[in-house]
Amino acid sequence: MADPRIRRALLLAALTGSIGLCTTVLPVATALEESLGLDLLLALRGPRPAPADVMVVAIDRESAEALNVPTRLEKWPRTMHARLVDALSGAGAAVIAFDVMFDEPQTLAHDTALARAVSRARNVVLFESLKREMVIVHPAGPPGESDLIVERLVPPIPALSDAAVALAPLPLPKVPTLRQYWKFKAGAGDTTTMPAVAFQLFARDVYSDFVRLLAEVHPAEALTLPPDWAALETRGHVERVIQTLRGTFAASPTLAPRMLSRLERLRGPPSPAADAARWKLAALIRMYDGDDSNYLNLYGPSGTISTMSYHQALTDGSAGRAAASVRGKVVFVGLSERLRPERKDDFHTAFGDLSGVEVAATAFANLLEDRPVRSLSTAAQLITLALWGAAIGALCSLSSAPLGAAATIGASFAYAWAAWYRFSSSAEWWPLVVPLLVQAPLAVLGSLLWKSVETDRERKAVRRAFGFYLPQDEVDRVLRNIDRARTSSRIVYGTCLATDTAGYTKLAEQMDPGELGRLLNEYYAAVFQPVRRHGGIVSDVIGDSVLAIWATSQPDAGLRRQACLAACEVAKAVDGFRHELADRLTGGAGLPTRIGLHSGRMSLGTIGALDHYEFRAVGDIVNTATRIQELNKYLGTRILVSADTLNEIEGFLTRELGTFLMVGKTQPLVLHEVLSPSGEASPQLRGVCGLFRHGLVAYRNQAFDEAVLRFQETLKSRGEDGPSRFYLRLCERARSEPRSESWTSVVRMDAK
Repeated sequence: MADPRIRRALLLAALTGSIGLCTTVLPVATALEESLGLDLLLALRGPRPAPADVMVVAIDRESAEALNVPTRLEKWPRTMHARLVDALSGAGAAVIAFDVMFDEPQTLAHDTALARAVSRARNVVLFESLKREMVIVHPAGPPGESDLIVERLVPPIPALSDAAVALAPLPLPKVPTLRQYWKFKAGAGDTTTMPAVAFQLFARDVYSDFVRLLAEVHPAEALTLPPDWAALETRGHVERVIQTLRGTFAASPTLAPRMLSRLERLRGPPSPAADAARWKLAALIRMYDGDDSNYLNLYGPSGTISTMSYHQALTDGSAGRAAASVRGKVVFVGLSERLRPERKDDFHTAFGDLSGVEVAATAFANLLEDRPVRSLSTAAQLITLALWGAAIGALCSLSSAPLGAAATIGASFAYAWAAWYRFSSSAEWWPLVVPLLVQAPLAVLGSLLWKSVETDRERKAVRRAFGFYLPQDEVDRVLRNIDRARTSSRIVYGTCLATDTAGYTKLAEQMDPGELGRLLNEYYAAVFQPVRRHGGIVSDVIGDSVLAIWATSQPDAGLRRQACLAACEVAKAVDGFRHELADRLTGGAGLPTRIGLHSGRMSLGTIGALDHYEFRAVGDIVNTATRIQELNKYLGTRILVSADTLNEIEGFLTRELGTFLMVGKTQPLVLHEVLSPSGEASPQLRGVCGLFRHGLVAYRNQAFDEAVLRFQETLKSRGEDGPSRFYLRLCERARSEPRSESWTSVVRMDAK
């Protein structure tokens, strides 16, 4: 039998290592590693020099006073920005990136002056803002599960957009402390952010080498790219090429290693210029590889990156004195945290507050150095924690209590020094919180407790048993709770309401993006309120389309009735909305809304992956509701519902429109039109329903002449009736074709 001390050491080593493995997968552990571990490593390392190839031109209060302009940046004349662009470009700046909003026009002369300066420079990247709009559709629901977030890009005014070599946003997470930035923003269609665009422009001198290298390892993809940089200097080409490359690298995980390996084999005689080009090329490859976001490897507090005030850059550039400080550099122009007392553009970091433009410059410098903060791979992190936990567990168990505690403290200092050294030398981020604040104390505490229980074995047998077994059982229980998979999705019976608007695409082409966004928000308010009032949940918004759901565990006629009431009120609310907009829109009120409802079983819950989840309904019911909504276009109706939805509910004036087999479906559906709540229906409208019903019966009986008469009477009574027009066309077609025994009254739709 093994020595009890050895068994105890092995067990404590396994326990300490296992606790580390299990703890590190918890979200709270990741948050603590960032807020404590990463910030501590940055503080221990301290500030470091930023690359000489990047600088910031700060729009600060001093410049506002020196240039005698308002502190509000949007009031600054754009002719002054034009002078700055000319000055920086004339001084030899490699890239000029503006972290400044130009989405509102000034005077034509000012806008034209800036556009011409940007066009002359041929190296200016302009800021494209990313607007995030959150619509809370169910305040009583779990936080985050029923919030809809819509992201859209707002470019500069057209004259500036056309003049810039590229447009790029600078999306940064609104968190208490900023630690990451996006290279590519997946939520906005894989948009390339400003640091990545600036780096690709800065690396244009190695672009041809990049394409040749890509052609050697991936010939087919290289053929889709312009062979040299000159072909990319037309507006929009840079962004498209970057997105194409990003997609290529994402689709082929082995592409980057193969290109880097090939680049290493092509290494020629050493020289400063060749080494710099090779380094830039390798950094460019790694930019396209890997995750969408990187951790920021900060250089220090505000001002660590070479910074020049706006008025100095303007004065020195105009006088020709800026060449030495600007030539060959990437210059980021943006707001300083000292310009506005409310500090809207500030981000808190481990070194204090940085302005947005300094964050952009830091991210670019990280790409240039190819030195972002890189955490250990998952496998390496798990191995490190397992070995560390086993080592200190065995060390505490095999030593006396004082010696074990001292040895653990010494080992912890050694581990922290190794983590600091790796972080300082290569920006490799080792975990600190779990090994030093969880595993080490638990190893000491576990060893002390275990030894105390062994010492009291004869005198406190019962307590020894509890001291030996209960902690282990408690840990097992916690581990089972952590590992148990949980899901918020469930199968429900529900009713889906799908809406869509007519003419939205044309409207979007005619309207200013800002005005269009405001109009859509007003439209959503008109649609959402009836849904909320009748107990529905808006689960999805795509463009101008809305999907709402009413869900319960079992079929419920009352819930279906609420959905139909909501549909009627949505139609009425949209009519009022359109009436209010009649004076604002060209060519009429616009945005007529079609509605479709269907009921059945579906899956309801969170759908998504990684850091993006949405509350959605999934199933054939959703698709069918959308198809029913689309059928309104052909029938000239507004609210169509399936027979499943109308089953066992009263209180509405409806009429059956027939049986339809829609595109992509194998089972036909009986559809009804909801005309109004019963109390609001006029005698004339009720008479129209009776006439149409007789016409539909005649059509089903193939009495087409009789059906035509009835449908014509319906038109005469109502003035205009889309379903009657629809069936008149079907009757004319049926009368012109030979009679067939296989004829059926089911209407087959050939298009969505």
